[in-house]
Amino acid sequence: MARPARFTVDELLDAAARLLAESGPAAVTMTAVARAAGAPSGSVYHRFSGRAELCAQLWLRTEQRFLAGFTAALTSSPDPRESCSAAALFVVRWCRGHPDEAQVLLAGAQALGAPDWPEPARARHEQLLGELRRALTSVPRDTERVTAAVIDIPYAIVRRHLLAGRGVPPGADAIVADCVRALIGA
Repeated sequence: MARPARFTVDELLDAAARLLAESGPAAVTMTAVARAAGAPSGSVYHRFSGRAELCAQLWLRTEQRFLAGFTAALTSSPDPRESCSAAALFVVRWCRGHPDEAQVLLAGAQALGAPDWPEPARARHEQLLGELRRALTSVPRDTERVTAAVIDIPYAIVRRHLLAGRGVPPGADAIVADCVRALIGA
């Protein structure tokens, strides 16, 4: 009978996210993740074939978690003002509640070596981007305005706080809500 794993994939990916948040994408190495998780390096290599797969799985897990809530918020109401407001506020609140994962999204897939990811990971990333595009175009308003309201503005608001390594302040919610109202209108 095989011995149960002491370190889960999620624990290792959590360690990778912490490393990225503290020191940037280059800090996410197999050895550093093992050390940060307190795991033997064999545990990391048992779950990920190399850094490219580790980074791909870190990105995909973060992207899936974020997009699940974001798309749910964006499709939460038939009223475009309500759904756009919910999605924009979701971005701010998610970044506030998940600062390490927000740093992963801020770094971007390219910084995590997306061209080197295994093909299934690249395909999954493209699939998730397609789901996001479909959700954005499902809102019965000008797609450029919707994108600005629910992606560009919240990103701009949280970005400077994340880059400075500080939490997203509570006042960011009201700023984002005001911008959504201005962009989406009555």
